[in-house]
Amino acid sequence: MIQFDEDKQNRKMSDLLKREEEELVQLLSAKYGLEYVDLSAVPISSDALRLIEEKVAREKKMAGFALVDKKIKVATRNPEDSKIQEVLVDLKNKGYEPTLYICSTASLNKAWNAYKDMSFAYESKAGSLEVASDEISDIVEKAKSLPAIVTILKDLLSMNRSYRVSKILETILAGALATDASDVHIEPEEEYIRLRYRLDGVLVQVIDFDKETYALLLSRVKLLSGLKLNIKLDSQDGRFSVHVKDLDIEIRTSILPGAYNESIVMRILNPKSIGVPLENLGIPPKLLAIILKEIDKPNGMLLTTGPTGSGKTTTLYAFLKKAHNPTVKIITIEDPIEYHLQGIVQTQVNEKGYTFLDGLRAALRQDPDIIMVGEIRDGETAAIAINSALTGHLVFSTLHTNSAAGAFPRLIDLGINPKIMSSAINIVLAQRLIRKLCEFCKKPIPIDGDNKIKIDKVVETIFDKSEIPPMPANIFTAGECEKCNHTGYKGRIGIYEGIIMTPEVNATLENNPSEDEVEKAAAPQAILTLTQDGIVKILQGITSFDELQRVISIED
Repeated sequence: MIQFDEDKQNRKMSDLLKREEEELVQLLSAKYGLEYVDLSAVPISSDALRLIEEKVAREKKMAGFALVDKKIKVATRNPEDSKIQEVLVDLKNKGYEPTLYICSTASLNKAWNAYKDMSFAYESKAGSLEVASDEISDIVEKAKSLPAIVTILKDLLSMNRSYRVSKILETILAGALATDASDVHIEPEEEYIRLRYRLDGVLVQVIDFDKETYALLLSRVKLLSGLKLNIKLDSQDGRFSVHVKDLDIEIRTSILPGAYNESIVMRILNPKSIGVPLENLGIPPKLLAIILKEIDKPNGMLLTTGPTGSGKTTTLYAFLKKAHNPTVKIITIEDPIEYHLQGIVQTQVNEKGYTFLDGLRAALRQDPDIIMVGEIRDGETAAIAINSALTGHLVFSTLHTNSAAGAFPRLIDLGINPKIMSSAINIVLAQRLIRKLCEFCKKPIPIDGDNKIKIDKVVETIFDKSEIPPMPANIFTAGECEKCNHTGYKGRIGIYEGIIMTPEVNATLENNPSEDEVEKAAAPQAILTLTQDGIVKILQGITSFDELQRVISIED
């Protein structure tokens, strides 16, 4: 008995119809004078696909399938449809050169199905990854904890399709934004790859993943950052930007060759985290009053010191926002521009010759009232900045030293005459960032033992006793909850010290002093030191003893 296989016959009939349609389309290509394309044998370009929205592509029976520079290839089943011409005109208006091809319905279905596999991001320009999808925005909204981000990443890592790498990168970045991470670290080990976020200045483990995904991720990051794929043994630096909900966030990429492969660090420059008002930085009231007075002066230099990552740039921006008004001209020289301020001329240094020194020289020709120099790195920049402060300009800048007192020997080492420092410098600050205890899970502990000895010793050295808060019954230590990703801390605040130019400090500078000698000369100013400010914030319940000792050394 012969058994009829209906499914098999249906497949044969379907294949026959498809072949007939392909043959018909090839005949029509000659009629319309268009080239025929079989998209089943052609790779579909995601960049070409996203230039025509999926809804429009399906409605008008067309799809972009290849893009080289500004030349886009577009396939359609109905080349005479006037609606298709509207889309082509729109592409031309956007600067593209469309070429129309004719294809079958099966080819279009393949192209339309590719929309599902597309990354949620699209490259809107060189070096810009624009995260505009609602789904990615949802990650930023919902993934407020590390466990949630880990779950999303695990699901993506379990997928076997190559396009997932773009989604993985977007999820990593969205997770970093959701948790307010400052850096993303992707570090190869011998058998696996480690992903960590820097939360409030401390690295936190997120997830480990496989080498295959890492290789694709490395290529994706390099392409976005404008780096060379074939360079494996040298360090490379690049940048790209991410657009989320009307906010442009710049990502600075650093690639470093390591023992097992290249280490990736992406620094996230989020305008939200850097646009903090001066009054909210954590500056002690007495020092804040002095700073506000110095900012109001028409000339002089306000110098902020501290190691990398201590919040110096945030402080400079706070100075600029406080000093800005319609009557003054402000020019900045930055590396990079991290936060855009209205009414201020902001310039960015680059590798092609516009250095801090070049920028400062050029800025002076623009008749500014206030100049911000992102960093003083050499003697020439220091000399011009000091001279600018002497000739009627207010100058804000930073210097890499460990303390406010250390700025003076450093400037002398850079060739600055100690005799002119007193006239040029208004105030030198030093700062660090410490983590704030999570308000939801911090735990009280009694003030006793070594902690009491250290607190009492520091409190005794505070000259101005009005800056000492009432002695509490307890201080606090870190707890653990979901609100703070089980770290015990949420957010950061600055601890500060400052030195103003007094006759005692000036007299010391003439003898090429050490850091200790400058500190002794400045002691009568009765401004809190970093250690004293830290202890005050412990007594106020803002931070913990462990956190302060992580950031600065407290002598026994």
